[in-house]
Amino acid sequence: MRIASNKKAIIVREYQLDIGTVQVFDNYMVATFEEGATMTLERAYQIIGISEIHFRDKDFGYISLRKNSYAVDPTIYNYLRGMQNLKAFAIVSKKEIDMHNFKIEKLFYKKNMEFFIEYDNALAWVKKRLKKK
Repeated sequence: MRIASNKKAIIVREYQLDIGTVQVFDNYMVATFEEGATMTLERAYQIIGISEIHFRDKDFGYISLRKNSYAVDPTIYNYLRGMQNLKAFAIVSKKEIDMHNFKIEKLFYKKNMEFFIEYDNALAWVKKRLKKK
């Protein structure tokens, strides 16, 4: 699974969190978490804080690059749903279990959320969602 697409995207800032990495680009962010990590509400607030620093007054997308297996507290999506400027949420994984988990996560999120096997397809979808204004 590649994180870079054919066109070289410029990383605005990279954050090293205790559970993984968040890369911020011009109008989207990409998160990659460590094997066995747990995405709790407290950790979600860290990512929400990063989004507020970089995207306070503009729409953005979020890509969860699931190279590793980790747990997600589904109540997080109740808070993410309230973020008006988060216009696209993409999950990228080749693992079948992640596809099953996505179906459950989508029930909680109830907004623009899609599952992709290839990073480039996820990025294209996020950019397309952001252009629809």
